[in-house]
Amino acid sequence: MLTCARRHIALAAPLRSFHFAAPRRRELFDPAAVERISEEVDVCIVGAGPAGLSAAIRLKQLEQERGKEFRVVVLEKGAELGSHILSGAVIEPRALTELLPDWLSRDDHPLKQPATSSTMRFLAKSFSFPIPHPPQMSNDGNYIASLSQFCAWLGNIAEELGVEVYPGFAGAGLVYCEDGKSIAGVRTNEVGLDRHGRMKETFEPGMEFRAKVTLIAEGAHGSLSKELINKFDLRRDSDPQTYGIGLKEVWRVDPSQYRPGEIVHTMGWPLDYRTYGGGWVYHMADGLVSLGLVIGLDYANPYLSPYKELQRMKHHPYFARLLSGSSTRVAYGARALNEGGLQSVPKLNFPGGALIGCSAGFVNIAKIKGTHNAMKSGMLAAEAAADVLTESSDGERNAPSNMSKYNAALRNSWVWSDLNEVRNLRASFNTPLGLWGGIAYSGLDSLFLKGRTPWTFRNRRRTTDAAHTEPAHLFKPIDYPAPQPPLSTDLLTSLALTGTNHAEDQPIHLRVRKDGVEDTTLRKDHVRRNMSEYAGLLQRACPAGVYEYTEDEANAEKEGWNGQKLVINSQNCIHCKLCDIKVPTQDITWTVPEGGGGPKYTIT
Repeated sequence: MLTCARRHIALAAPLRSFHFAAPRRRELFDPAAVERISEEVDVCIVGAGPAGLSAAIRLKQLEQERGKEFRVVVLEKGAELGSHILSGAVIEPRALTELLPDWLSRDDHPLKQPATSSTMRFLAKSFSFPIPHPPQMSNDGNYIASLSQFCAWLGNIAEELGVEVYPGFAGAGLVYCEDGKSIAGVRTNEVGLDRHGRMKETFEPGMEFRAKVTLIAEGAHGSLSKELINKFDLRRDSDPQTYGIGLKEVWRVDPSQYRPGEIVHTMGWPLDYRTYGGGWVYHMADGLVSLGLVIGLDYANPYLSPYKELQRMKHHPYFARLLSGSSTRVAYGARALNEGGLQSVPKLNFPGGALIGCSAGFVNIAKIKGTHNAMKSGMLAAEAAADVLTESSDGERNAPSNMSKYNAALRNSWVWSDLNEVRNLRASFNTPLGLWGGIAYSGLDSLFLKGRTPWTFRNRRRTTDAAHTEPAHLFKPIDYPAPQPPLSTDLLTSLALTGTNHAEDQPIHLRVRKDGVEDTTLRKDHVRRNMSEYAGLLQRACPAGVYEYTEDEANAEKEGWNGQKLVINSQNCIHCKLCDIKVPTQDITWTVPEGGGGPKYTIT
């Protein structure tokens, strides 16, 4: 099907003579002048993660049950299915069993390693000790797996059922109905523009997939989700979403240290008492171990480096022993994850479609799991979409689809119950209780109260993670140790393990932009504030080395401040979206790059 889609685009080329500009004189791309190929589909899903693929599979199941054909398209920005998917991952199979009751009998399923034990440890700088973990963190019946491989497997099932899955086609823009009040589908990104927005000889415009129902499943803090939430005021009755940054490595450990199915979560060192977060160790199948660190992006200290915190964590005696002998690191990655919980779930439906999975935010932070909830949300959205498609009369076909049934169904599902029980645990850390009070409250609530309280902690001030950042003069720079290979390495050595790649001569997908404005004045102000107030936070916070504030006396006057300017190494980007979330000035905008660009995860 992918070949067919590319053929459609190519057939349109003769209609646009300006595509064949002479090599020496490239014309600027004008989106208002381009003629786009438009495909009519029943459901367009943006994102081939657990939510999007579960929705697609469920729609095809309902197609068979109801005897009515649905054309279902899934757009995926990764070059291959699973290549942009990153997680721990321990998977609770509840939703999978509902979706594919026979999954265990399928020889090709990737859930090969059942969890065998689950413990928690508190780390001091040079020792550790076991501590009780909440009952929600029990992993009986769960599986340790690569979420990248899991999504590739789901994608194959979807294609077998007749879903059109298009890797390398990013959902770059929303298609609005003529009145601008509802969504009519999605536009894919342009291909063949240079970094100045001029059309190269290879230029092809994006396609429009006009859909009766559009489902957004692009993950945490996606660009289309942000636009929809703002456009339709979907957070009117909910708190702002808050996030953590998860950094992960996969190691092939020495056989003497390998304990298949073992799960360990950690608290404490290397993070200080003001910073929310914790680590994990998951013993996967085939001698592999997933380990990493999640840090709440509400951290205050702009000198903190998530990457360097992970590197020094591995020098703790517990980790150093685990990674001793013949152990070898084979993968690295990072991504943002939702931490806001139930209070931050927005209204899920908008005119013409709905938000599913991490686009809405269904991570159970106490369980440190979200795949089961994401999948179930996709399934419920598919059922609501199938009802819309089968129940609409001829006179209603041009009206925007009403997906309010999905909004109601999810609130009556076990997803809502799952999140409701733990709604106050993460939120308690941002109350006057503070970090230690949050730990005490979380223990009491998870062990005894189990969410059965008349109160819900709310973010009444609507404070974002960026707003939690405090000025640098309140802190001392953190003295991180130098890398000590092979246990710890510099960032660029780790980055090479992500396989990330973006064509060099393409539009930058990370822009200094605010309220639609993008100019040298804004860029100069960005450098001034971020350097003078926050000591250049982004150059430490980014886990891929994208941002640098460099000395450049000659050019700083044009777009910098005090002899310094901002350099964006967008080719390094691994699409974690930390910059868009955490920068105190809230003027970095992440958008999708040219199709297929980004990391190439396979075992993460």
